Amino acid sequence: MELILLQKVVNLGGLGDKVKVKPGYGRNFLIPYGKAVPATEKNVAEFEARRAEYEAKASAIHAAAEERKAKLEGAAVTVKANASTEGKLYGSVGPRDIAEAFTAAGFPMTKSEVVMGEGPIRRMGEFDIHVHLHADVHTVVKVTVVAEA
Repeated sequence: MELILLQKVVNLGGLGDKVKVKPGYGRNFLIPYGKAVPATEKNVAEFEARRAEYEAKASAIHAAAEERKAKLEGAAVTVKANASTEGKLYGSVGPRDIAEAFTAAGFPMTKSEVVMGEGPIRRMGEFDIHVHLHADVHTVVKVTVVAEA
């Protein structure tokens, strides 16, 4: 399936690139989320006519992500969790908990932006968490997990 990308997609291409993808990926993810359109002659002509509009929108989204990154630099939150005396958590702290803690602290964040490569946190301590705000904008924030009183 050949598509034209309407925005940058990680590990696939940038705005305006013609890419070949598997039909399921294009039909179930890229097209419904507005990230791409089929590469028909009509769509190619329409994209070229509106290219400046798409580029302006992409640069605005990128600028907003850079602005959020500047605010998040050096940000840290504390998450309280039920823990044993040895420091192990009875549950775990996942992306949703971290996103909610940052949102409560005044840094709006969604759980899909929190990337935890090693899985959820299962012990107390201080951790560096990667946050992907945009395909090109990434930052690291501090999360401290403490026991509930």
